[in-house]
Amino acid sequence: KAEALADMLPNYTDAGQNLAPGLSDFDSTAIVDWANGLGQVVFQGSTGRVFPTAMKASPLLRAWLARLDGLGVARRTRWRWTGWDGAQALSFDTPEGPQTVPHVACVLAMGGASWARLGSDGAWADTLRGQGITIAPFTPANAAIAVSWSEHMWRHRGQPLKGVAWRAGPYRSRGEAVISQRGLEGGGIYSVSRGVREGEALYVDLMPDLSVDDVAARLRKPRGKASFSNHLRKALKLDPLKIALAQEWGRPWPDSDVATARRLKKLNVGHAGLRPMDEAISTAGGVPFAALDANLMLRAKPGVFCAGEMLDWEAPTGGYLLTACFATGRQAGRGVISYLNP
Repeated sequence: KAEALADMLPNYTDAGQNLAPGLSDFDSTAIVDWANGLGQVVFQGSTGRVFPTAMKASPLLRAWLARLDGLGVARRTRWRWTGWDGAQALSFDTPEGPQTVPHVACVLAMGGASWARLGSDGAWADTLRGQGITIAPFTPANAAIAVSWSEHMWRHRGQPLKGVAWRAGPYRSRGEAVISQRGLEGGGIYSVSRGVREGEALYVDLMPDLSVDDVAARLRKPRGKASFSNHLRKALKLDPLKIALAQEWGRPWPDSDVATARRLKKLNVGHAGLRPMDEAISTAGGVPFAALDANLMLRAKPGVFCAGEMLDWEAPTGGYLLTACFATGRQAGRGVISYLNP
């Protein structure tokens, strides 16, 4: 995410100050330079997100791995970490059977708990708890909202909902959402899903660029024999999807134009909470910063560093997740150098 640090940190909410040292030391400019150094040109989009010009990650990954291979880095795939064998040896389950690897220092970067099919199932948390390390419980972040749609909404499945604003407690978004078979998905929803997780009501403003008075004035236009849905279409220029959502969550409608305008501007989204954690883009929870020193080393396990989404922080999608993963990875790596060369 290409953004000034002062603007970026609030997106990490309560973890912002803990992430600030890593983000300031390895910011978006440094990440772009790193990608360019691998021969992978990137560009900045209109929202500040940074993309490879190739519009896919695989060429960047291949270039990165090639550089590591050239530096003599040994990669062991399909090895699963299972803990420690004694004080200074890591243990693994491997295709060839159990293996142990002695270490003086190591970096753990095992992700959160929302991508079990790719290996990020959070199983490492129990291993660290067994070492006396407190782990914050995992919860879904950047998650879809579960909605039991009525039959008249079925024909809108797969359609994008644009030009709206979402709010759940202190969390707000002008992003779009998609009507899915099981609820609401998309960047606009993910940005406010934390509020839903914390028990706040979820509202959508179907016309965020109009005031309540503006909407009420338009509703006062003569309706004639038109149905209420047609009146919404003609007077407010609402598209069929917005009208369907208004009918889904707004009925019964009040008699007052002003009260109706307020409802359209603050439509209470009927939902059943967040979708399951393994469907979420990321997770909150993990290793708390209180368990780490300034170099991201576990206080209870000298020489063991943690980075990425296994740390207890969260942020909206749009580049923030990757930026903090890069930054904390570098921070932990530099911490290893300091540990080995006091």
